[in-house]
Parts: sequence; structure tokens; C-alpha cells
Amino acid sequence: MKQLAHRWMASVRRDTVLWVAVLLAAASWLAVGPGVPYEEYIDWDTLALLFSLMAVTKGMERAGLFAQMGNALLAKLRSTRQMMLVLVFLPFFCSMLITNDVSLIAFVPFALAVLEMAGQRRLAVPLVVLQTAAANLGSMLTPMGNPQNLYLYGRSGMGFGALCALMAPYVAVSGVALAVLCVCVRAQPAQRVGVKARAPDKRALAVCAAGFALCLAALFGALPPLAVAALTAVFLLAADRPLLRAVDYSLLGTFLAFFIFIGNVSSIGWFRDFLAGVLVGREVPVAVLASQVTSNVPAALLLAGFSQRWDSLIVGCNLGGLGTLIASMASLISYKLIARAYPQRRGRYLAWFTLCNAGLLALLLGLWLALGGGA
Repeated sequence: MKQLAHRWMASVRRDTVLWVAVLLAAASWLAVGPGVPYEEYIDWDTLALLFSLMAVTKGMERAGLFAQMGNALLAKLRSTRQMMLVLVFLPFFCSMLITNDVSLIAFVPFALAVLEMAGQRRLAVPLVVLQTAAANLGSMLTPMGNPQNLYLYGRSGMGFGALCALMAPYVAVSGVALAVLCVCVRAQPAQRVGVKARAPDKRALAVCAAGFALCLAALFGALPPLAVAALTAVFLLAADRPLLRAVDYSLLGTFLAFFIFIGNVSSIGWFRDFLAGVLVGREVPVAVLASQVTSNVPAALLLAGFSQRWDSLIVGCNLGGLGTLIASMASLISYKLIARAYPQRRGRYLAWFTLCNAGLLALLLGLWLALGGGA
């Protein structure tokens, strides 16, 4: 019994957002009672596409693609400043295709290994802070860049190009800001470095490329997302069960629980009217504030049930990923990695992280106002 309780507590600490979502779903069920069509609350297409994308991108990581990319880019660097630029913009651009969390899982350990080999451990904190911001900012550009975009894109009916155009000014300004912050790092000569990595598995990469193509076809409506997810699951069950186990099912469970919670509370008249009234014309600031305490994925799931101003929700939930450490769940990945590598620097990391994110959030909210968002 004691061992079971210990495992349960470890699960709660590891997947806090999931357990909060489950508790909210259970509480909302008690409030509305049985007989509710829960299956109608769940966006099965979003869950299916998210599962398929996570499986494919995890496969790319395991096949050695990202380590090979990083080594190729680092081969020509001559200074620590160039090293910072390469290591920060790898997750910035890759997150547009492989999601922000996968980018951080792939490139933060890679960056820490590079710094160790180059004798530049002093740069660990600022580098990982900037990598985290880069992954969250670059992922804003595309529907598959992060889970909240994928969900809001599906709900809105917005075209792929329209979402990219909506977020392009924010991503462009973010890129310039990140480059300026990298250039501010004092340049020192750097020896050529690279992380030891096995040659990419070409067969595995070919399979992942085919899987990614299927995901894009589902994203653009050419294939049913549920069919793509079923094909992915069957293939992995037969050919690569370890990869099937590596998918982040806690994220899928979080989505499922929040779908039930939001469906339930949407049927409560006074709550629906209250939240809809608060949101009217204030989608961006409300989404940003809600993200600071719930993270931007739950904020997107909740607020989408009470407003149809999709462009504002997309902007607000994306910008809401900046700010506190929990504003984007992807940010916790970086924190855990650097806390494990440099436990004595956790306080310094949190200070740098908060300062950097607050500055970038203020910059992008200023851009939103300049683009007429406050009107």
C-alpha cells in the first residue's frame, strides 16, 4: 500500500496538469450529473493528429536527425557568439515543424553537451533560457508548432496560410529579439565541437518522413486524422513498440479531461454567461493572464468554448506561453534538464528565465497593440 501511494504521488508530481484536469472533469461531472453525451465534447480529430505528430517527431529524434543537424551547423563556428546563435535558432526553426516540447527535448541536452566539450559551462543558464524562449516563440508560426495551435486551428476552420500570416509578425520580431540577445553575449574564440552521435538511421527517417507526410495530409483535410492515427498505432504496434510507449500520453489525457470539463461547464448557464462576458473584446489579455497560472494549452481549451474570435485566441494563447515558468508546459522540460545538470544554478535560472520572458512578453504585447489589437 505504501509503495502504491508513493507511485501515485510521483505520478501527481510528474503530471500535475493532467491530475488537475482529471479533478476538474470529475468535479464538473458531479455538478451536471449523468446522462451527458461526453463523446460529443471530445475533439477526436485533434487528439488523433496530436498522437500521430508526437509519434513521428519522437521517431525523428530517436533516428538521430536532430543531433546530425546540430553537428553539421556547429562544424563551422569560430566563436561563442556564433555557438549561441546556432544553438538558440535550432529549436526556434525546428519547433515550427516538430513542436516546442520535442525541440527542447532534442536540443537542450545537445546544447549542454556542446558547452561541456567547449569548456563554456558558464553559458548554460543564458543559453537554455534563450533556447526555451526560442522554442515557444518559433512554434507560434504553424498549426503543428504547439498543441494549442493545433487545437485552435482545427476549431477555427482557419486556413494554414492564414494562421501563419497572423503569427508571422510576432515570430519575426521574436527572431530579431533573440538574435540581439545572443549577440549581447561576449564573444570568445571557440574550438570546433560536436556531440558524439551515431549516423542517422536512413530507413527510420524514411518511415518518419512518410508518417509526417500523412500528418500534413490530415492537417490539410486530405485524410481523416483518425485513420492516420490508427495507421500510425498499428504500424508502431507491429514494428516499434518502444516508440509507441514513448508518446506523451499524459498530454493526450490532459486534452481528454479538459474536453470533458469544458463541455460540462459550458452547459452551466451562469458560468457560460459570466466567462463569455469577461472574454468579449478581451480575448488576448485574458488568454495571456489565464496562461500564467494554467499554462497556455489548458487556457486555449477552456477559452475556445466561450469565444469565437479565433484570431485573438490564437495570438493570446501563443503570447501567453511567455511569462511564468508554467505558462508553457514546454518550459518545464528545460527547467528539469538544467536543474538535473546544474542543481546549484536553479535559482539563477529562474531569475534569468523570468526576466527574459517578461521582457519578450512586454515586447510582443506592445506589437499587438501597435497592430491595432487594443482597438
